[in-house]
Amino acid sequence: MVDDDSPAADDLPAADDSPVVDADRTATVRTEHADAATVAAALGPDETDSMRTRVDGDTVACTVSRPTTGGLQSTVDDHLVNLRVADRVIRRGRAHVAPDAPRTDAANEPHSDATDEPQTTDTDTHTDT
Repeated sequence: MVDDDSPAADDLPAADDSPVVDADRTATVRTEHADAATVAAALGPDETDSMRTRVDGDTVACTVSRPTTGGLQSTVDDHLVNLRVADRVIRRGRAHVAPDAPRTDAANEPHSDATDEPQTTDTDTHTDT
């Protein structure tokens, strides 16, 4: 006996006049990140009802279900762009505020340019004609 994935006769739809409904096209994108929870949270505002994102350790998994292949492709493409931007912003933010960087309040630090001085550059963009 050979096992295959073809549906049994009992599983086939009845041969009546009911419309055939296409099943949703589904894709799951899994990516690893140093801070997966923050990446997933950053993606939240851009998600649609057809998307479901979950975090498992350092993995963000997003499942997209759309009724058409073109819609699935567009949604996954948008998700990948948003994912890349979120990951890049989070990495750069963490590098900018490195744990070993001295934490000072720049507004309270004395600087030579901290005093109000008159502007000395000519910003007049109109010519005298």
